[in-house]
Amino acid sequence: MDKIWLKNYPAGVPAEINPNEIASLQALVERGFEKFADRPAYTMMDRTLTYGDLDRLSRQFAAYLQQVAGLRKGDRIAVMLPNILQYPVAIAAAFRAGLTVVNTNPLYTPRELEHQLRDSGARAILILENFAHTLQQVIHATGVETVIVTGLGDLFPFPKSALVNFVLRHVKKQVPEYSLPGAVGFIEALSKGKYENLVPVALGHDDVAFLQYTGGTTGVSKGAVLTHRNMVANVLQSEAWMGPSLREASGQMVLITALPLYHIFSLTANCLLFMRLGAHNILIANPRDFAGFVQEMAKYRFTFFSGVNTLFNALLHTPGFDQVDFSALKVSLGGGMAVQKAVAEHWKQVTGNTLTQAWGLTETSPAACINRFDAPEFTGSIGLPISSTIVTIRDDDGNVLPVRQSGEICVEGPQVMRGYWNRPDETAKVMIDGRILRTGDIGYMDEDGYVFIEDRKKDMILVSGFNVYPNEVEGVAVTHPGVLEAAAVAQPDDRAGEVVALFVVRKDPALTEEAVIEHCRKELTGYKVPKRVYFRDDLPKTNVGKILRRELKDQLKK
Repeated sequence: MDKIWLKNYPAGVPAEINPNEIASLQALVERGFEKFADRPAYTMMDRTLTYGDLDRLSRQFAAYLQQVAGLRKGDRIAVMLPNILQYPVAIAAAFRAGLTVVNTNPLYTPRELEHQLRDSGARAILILENFAHTLQQVIHATGVETVIVTGLGDLFPFPKSALVNFVLRHVKKQVPEYSLPGAVGFIEALSKGKYENLVPVALGHDDVAFLQYTGGTTGVSKGAVLTHRNMVANVLQSEAWMGPSLREASGQMVLITALPLYHIFSLTANCLLFMRLGAHNILIANPRDFAGFVQEMAKYRFTFFSGVNTLFNALLHTPGFDQVDFSALKVSLGGGMAVQKAVAEHWKQVTGNTLTQAWGLTETSPAACINRFDAPEFTGSIGLPISSTIVTIRDDDGNVLPVRQSGEICVEGPQVMRGYWNRPDETAKVMIDGRILRTGDIGYMDEDGYVFIEDRKKDMILVSGFNVYPNEVEGVAVTHPGVLEAAAVAQPDDRAGEVVALFVVRKDPALTEEAVIEHCRKELTGYKVPKRVYFRDDLPKTNVGKILRRELKDQLKK
C-alpha cells in the first residue's frame, strides 16, 4: 500500500528498522550495563544505582532464581512492584535467567491477582511487602512455588534501609500483617545468588519476554504474548523516532518516571528504551503525592517527561509546579488516553514545551503512532505510523477505507503481539490474517498520513442513530474555567436510546449543571450536548490515570 505518512517523517527517521540488530532484551540490557557501567541509571528518594550496580544485582538475583528457586527457561515470574529500584533489577534478572515476566499491578484486588497468577501459570513472584497480604489470600489457589518479598528500602544503604522499612511498617503502618510461609526476603535472595553461578541462557526473537495483561477496562483481563522480537522492535522503533530530538540533548539524558514501569507505556518508553540509551531514570514511587512529586522534579534538569492526560492536568494545578526548571526539557510525551487540547495548551504555557501525543496498545508493545516532536503546537492527532508500521482504517468486514473516512484503526508491524495467552478464540477476534491487529479504536487518517482517534468502539454513544464520541464532549467540557476533569458516558434514554451523561470534577465550587450544559451547547451540535451533569469529588481511574468510564456507566444503573 501507499505509505503516505513517510513524506512527513522528521529528517533522519528511517522508513524501516531492523529488529535483528538486537537478539533479545537480555542482549539489550547487558550491552547497556557494559557500555554505561559508571553512569547513574536509576534514582529513587536520593538513592542511586549505576548501570554497574544493576549488572551486579541482576546477576545475583538471576542466579538465585535459576540455581536456588529452580526456575528454567520459559517459566513465568510475576513482578508486583511500584516504581522502586528493585523493579529494573528484577526484570533484568528475569531476562538473564531466561524467564518470562508477568507484570502485576500492586493495587490488584485478591480476585484480580488470583486470576492473573492462575492464568499465566506463574511459578514465582517478587512482591513488595505492602501488598503481601493480598497474595496471602489467594496463593493457595495458584501454582506459585517461590515467593520473594521486598521492603521499599531494601536497596538503600544501611542504616537508611532499616529506617525506611521501620517507618513504613511501624510508624506509617503501610504494611498490613501477612503470613506467607516459606517466603524469602529479597536481600536474602541476593545474598544467596552472590555465591551461585549463573548459567547463560540463550534467548531469541521467538521467546516470550512478557505476558502483559490488558487493563480489563473492556472485559476479562487477557495476557498479551509479547516476544523478545516484539519488544526489541518497539524499542528500536521508538529510538529511531526520537533520535533527531534526543541528539540535541547535551550530556546524559534525565527522565522523570511517574507512570508505573509495569505498565506497557512506561515499560517500553521509560525503562527499556532509556536503558539502551544509558539515561538517568528518576523514579517517582508515589505520583499521587503531587506536592512531593513536584519537590522531587525540582531537583533535576530533566530531558524527557511522559504521562497521561490526568497526570499532566493534576501537575499543572499543583502549587510550585510552575517554578520547576524546564529549560532542559526536550520531549513531553502523552499516551495511554487522549490528551485534551486545553491541557496541552496549558502545559505549553507553563513549561514552554509542546505536549506530544503518542498512541498504541498493550498488544502493540505499545507504540504504533507518534507525533513529530518538532511540531510547534498540539494538533489533536495521535501522530504518524512509526518506522516499519502500517496503519490502515477498516470497516467491520476488514476492508480498507479511504482517507478521511472513519473506521477501526488496524496495525501491522513487528511490534504486534503474537496473540493472547491460551486464548486462541480471543486472538482470532482481533487479528486479520494472523498479523493485522484490530485495535477497537475508531478513527481516520488524513491526506498527510496523520491518524486521528475518535474513541473506543465500546465507549461510543449512540444518540438517535448518531455517533457521539466521548473524547470530543470531554475536550469541550474541560475548556470551561470551572471544570477540572470530565468524563462522558452513555445513559439509557427511552426516546433517544442513549443520551450523553457528563461526570464533572469542579475547579469552581459554584459551577452549576446549567452552566456546563450551556458551555457545551456553544461548541457541540445538539445531540452531542450532555443531557445530565453529575458532579463528583473525583473520577474513578486505573493506576496509570486512565478514567474508567465503565464504572461511571455502572453508577447510572444504580
